[in-house]
Amino acid sequence: MNPAAHAFIRGLHNLRPWHRGCVATIGSFDGVHLGHQAILRQLMDVSRHYNLPAVVIVFEPQPHEFFSGDKAPARLMRLREKVQALLAAGVARVLCVQFNEALRKLTAEAFIETVLLDGLDIKHLVVGDDFRFGCDRRGDFALLQKIGAERGFGVTDTCTLEINGERVSSTRIRHLLEMGDFAQAETLLGKPYSISGRIAYGQQLGRKLGVPTANVHLRRYRSPLHGVFTVSARFVDGSVHQGVANVGVRPTVTGDKKPLLEVHLFDFSRKVYGAMIDVVFHTKLRDEKKFNSLDELQTQLQADIAQGQAFFRRDTAPMN
Repeated sequence: MNPAAHAFIRGLHNLRPWHRGCVATIGSFDGVHLGHQAILRQLMDVSRHYNLPAVVIVFEPQPHEFFSGDKAPARLMRLREKVQALLAAGVARVLCVQFNEALRKLTAEAFIETVLLDGLDIKHLVVGDDFRFGCDRRGDFALLQKIGAERGFGVTDTCTLEINGERVSSTRIRHLLEMGDFAQAETLLGKPYSISGRIAYGQQLGRKLGVPTANVHLRRYRSPLHGVFTVSARFVDGSVHQGVANVGVRPTVTGDKKPLLEVHLFDFSRKVYGAMIDVVFHTKLRDEKKFNSLDELQTQLQADIAQGQAFFRRDTAPMN
């Protein structure tokens, strides 16, 4: 295998000599929205100018998650989805640096030395002029330019993308999703909002209630979505199926802390445990709620299904 091929590098300890010599950017890239895509195009231009690989540096957990835990803002996508989107955008490598106590304690100068120079030997860095780093928060754009001039790497500011007079940001997209404005979220993301994952074997409760579901564990404290939605689900074979989905903690059944995505597909009977699924969200039907009994839950699920089927019938009805 060509060591220069597209790759995901987890941790500084997995950097190898052939990873040195690159251009890079740093950020959370949560959602890989149109603003992020503009930065990536800028990075790719620099990559072509220097004829060097383009590298995106991300952190896991994200810094605000490290400091805030389960009070941190919901993620728009999981790490796997983010890496896939970044590599699909054309970058050569994604370096995921573990954000832990050791990294938190690094000064700005030590971060530059350890990660950017010793680790990657960067030749150019694309980063926002409001970027702050280091345990003392002394690291900023001016410091990067100063050390870059001394150590032989360039630094340029990232471009800012605005739509309708507002900056495109992950925070803005989270708000739109919370409001159920999937059309505007799609405008900022550049594609419909979706959640991808592997279907897991569940408790089979949905099947017992006559509403079998494909379950995807989101493995995060919070989700940007909560409630019941109309969805379309795409499998790796390219087939697309309509249905309804619940995103939440299932208060009637277990009251889990971490959210679960449960998808019921209309007129679908295939066994798909272990398969990858990409679930696209269209409209919100209702909030998640706790029912007094499983009979009440079953009645509501049937109403959700009927409402979802009606949505898709309207959506595909011919125009007069």
